[in-house]
Amino acid sequence: MKKRTLIFLLLLPLVLLFASLFVGRYLISPVTTFQVLLSKLFPLESHWSTQVESVIFQIRLPRALLAVLVGASLSVSGASFQGMFRNPLVSSDILGVSAGAGFGAVVAISIGGNALAIEVAAFVGGLVAVGLAFLISRIYKTTPTLMLVLSGVVVGAFFSALISLFKFVADPYEKLPVIVFWLMGSFNARSYSDVLTIVGPMLVGTALLMAVRWRINLLSMGDEQARSMGVNTELLKSIVIVGATLVTSAAVAVSGIIGWVGLVIPHVTRMLVGNDHKVLLPATLSVGAAYMLIIDTMARTITTAEVPLGILTAVVGAPFFAYLLRRTKGSWGGSS
Repeated sequence: MKKRTLIFLLLLPLVLLFASLFVGRYLISPVTTFQVLLSKLFPLESHWSTQVESVIFQIRLPRALLAVLVGASLSVSGASFQGMFRNPLVSSDILGVSAGAGFGAVVAISIGGNALAIEVAAFVGGLVAVGLAFLISRIYKTTPTLMLVLSGVVVGAFFSALISLFKFVADPYEKLPVIVFWLMGSFNARSYSDVLTIVGPMLVGTALLMAVRWRINLLSMGDEQARSMGVNTELLKSIVIVGATLVTSAAVAVSGIIGWVGLVIPHVTRMLVGNDHKVLLPATLSVGAAYMLIIDTMARTITTAEVPLGILTAVVGAPFFAYLLRRTKGSWGGSS
């Protein structure tokens, strides 16, 4: 049953990706959408308008690809951190990466940077924040888990305060609205260049996490027990932190701050496939990608003005997390 569930979860994003291309305020039939996609591979007679083709390839497809990448990245980093910290309340931004990336983007917006400059600044800001948290937590050449968490809280609070400062002094007519909308998260007006900008760090970070996913099972048993089994816990923690930071920073750089995904999705997946990170991480990738596709489709269809993604993920994620609390009674084990 677990194998069938895993196959279903891996195929689900592909189905939703196709659905996202014809669902929207500008409706396109599924048959026409399929034919338009095939026309890029085979010489088919065109019976659709250029507007339909433009909507599919220039507007919906790039943002759907970004939704897949961002949802998968935030979810897999959250699952990795939850295993490493052995804490069900940990999410992908536990080490201050979202606050750091947000500060980098705010600085770039304030000085009038273009879209690429904002993305690069956000990515660098996320890396700097996690680097600071890691340095603060180092004690006698070791990195205690509790110290990492506390350092992440400190760094996140510091960069959040800096963001508030920049919002306070920003031009209320030009800069402030841009800053506020960016911080709430959106894939609006994204293009293939944005996909190319983040796909590299995401692939590298995801590959690192996938390569050590079975060792995360050992970390979740505790540092002492992991070391007794021959695991270099400091090296393993560093690999997990680097991988999760790369994917999270890249995600925040292109989408803004989107909460609850890295917290809730790993728990949902854990209830479906169990605790084994060898299975959990690939499944979490798929569930996160599917979830973000659904959220993004809702964001651009439920109202005439696009709803920021951060609002929807909080509105959906918070009540669902409360439901999980009630259902599991605080036990997050799932079925193994």
